[in-house]
Amino acid sequence: MGWCSRRHYRGGMTLLEALGSQIDADRLITDPDIMASYIHDDAEWAPYEMPVAVVRPRTAEQVQTVVQACIAHGAPVVTRGAGTGLSGGANAVAGGVVIAFDAMNAIKEINTLERLAVVEPGVVNDHLRDACAEHGLWYPPDPASAPWSTIGGNVATNAGGLCCVKYGVTKDYVLGMQVVTGTGELVRLGRRTAKGVAGFDLSALMVGSEGTLGVITEVTVKLRPQRDPERTIVGYFDSIVAAGKAVEAVAADGLTPSALELIDRQCLLAVDAWKNMGLSADAEVVLLGRIDTPGEIGDAEAERMLACFNRSGATWSARSTDQEEADALFSARRLAYPALERLGPVLTEDICVPKAAVPEMLARIEAISARHDTHIANIAHAGDGNLHPLLITPHDDEAARRRAQAAFSEIIDNALELGGTVTGEHGVGLLKMGGLAQELSPAVVAMHHAIKGALDPHGIMNPGKVI
Repeated sequence: MGWCSRRHYRGGMTLLEALGSQIDADRLITDPDIMASYIHDDAEWAPYEMPVAVVRPRTAEQVQTVVQACIAHGAPVVTRGAGTGLSGGANAVAGGVVIAFDAMNAIKEINTLERLAVVEPGVVNDHLRDACAEHGLWYPPDPASAPWSTIGGNVATNAGGLCCVKYGVTKDYVLGMQVVTGTGELVRLGRRTAKGVAGFDLSALMVGSEGTLGVITEVTVKLRPQRDPERTIVGYFDSIVAAGKAVEAVAADGLTPSALELIDRQCLLAVDAWKNMGLSADAEVVLLGRIDTPGEIGDAEAERMLACFNRSGATWSARSTDQEEADALFSARRLAYPALERLGPVLTEDICVPKAAVPEMLARIEAISARHDTHIANIAHAGDGNLHPLLITPHDDEAARRRAQAAFSEIIDNALELGGTVTGEHGVGLLKMGGLAQELSPAVVAMHHAIKGALDPHGIMNPGKVI
């Protein structure tokens, strides 16, 4: 047990004893073998430690009980959704408690009149989207991990996704939430109305805070009507830089695609080797574009995107007439990361640069790969400049790990130099703390610390992460 578990309060109880006296036995996990599946996310080489316990609450009040016990013992609290994160933000801390939300997975309400949904944090993104579709509604945020990741985790990292180039990211859809604060209070933030400017927007402050300011126990999100069918445009390119120029050309043409994704040949081959999907591409890089503007205007926009691809040097391009084939390509985009993991440890980048800088940043990534002798595959939400270079290393190769980490840092440096940011959607967690310190001025860092100190005065909320 960590040191915090041996500290005593009220009646001499340890933290574990206090939890055991207030939490049902089937909600409290202390077996190290079982806890092992809850103590880290998918971030490669991000440190984690064994907590005192994992709690799987069913209610917000149970979450509040856990937080209050941790406050009394000065014990860290780390929240966890599905563990699909790629920055180490959900990694456990010694002497603390992990609150896992897999049992709080209810869709409490879908309101067709107000176009909103109320969900618990453990609801899987795609499950919410499917439930909304039954009512003719749509929840737009769609990270590549949408079949597995949870709304709570999406809110904690302000997740984006494939269609955010047109429809925005998670923060654009969060109306309000219920939160257990760093002082142990259960409060409601935000609103259910279409408009509202009463006081500071504390709900928005929680979005993207990665569990460092409080524990989210319920989320109210706004919905949109179901959209029209999308048209898919595919382009093959013989270099990643040429594909980057096509991305810039689409933006310069004034188009707003509903998706514009980049996936290189390495990723497609890895997915096909894993899932045997029958994919093939006579190109080094594939761009997958989608247009969902209805009617003849949408048809014209699809043709304009096709022309942008061709002007930028596409070796082949077409508007797909086979919906099954188009959907398979987008499925491959979502499966790229887990497919590459089968080849060895994958260190995943998440930089975002201005769209005009996409070709230059992709060229620099190629040069960094060669300079550090590191295998880098590429996927990207290319339409909004959010690039995900995937640094792949052999198993148990310490020298390769060091080279990959050096390349990872150099990619961050170059993104900042081009006016970008160290993370577009995965969050800072542990892996991007150094990059964040580069990106933010000392005055802005001080503002972060002031907010953290005010909302988490005991310093127990996901300590040692983000900033």
